[in-house]
Amino acid sequence: MYQRLHVVLKIPTYQLLCYYEGEVDTVAARTTDGRIIHFPANVLRSVVKDHGVYGTFELVFDENYKFVSIRRIGD
Repeated sequence: MYQRLHVVLKIPTYQLLCYYEGEVDTVAARTTDGRIIHFPANVLRSVVKDHGVYGTFELVFDENYKFVSIRRIGD
């Protein structure tokens, strides 16, 4: 069974450079229900805009907590 978590991300472009330059490889975020989760920074590549990553996103993990997908669900 897949686990779906919603997070609000506010990551400006300058912070994303830390991920792309390899200084940081994990993102920590608070879910909308208050939990703190960690996920690989590279999953953000599909949702990056010119100004960074902003909005509410759904992250999907499989039963082994392996990342499956990310999609924007709100601004």
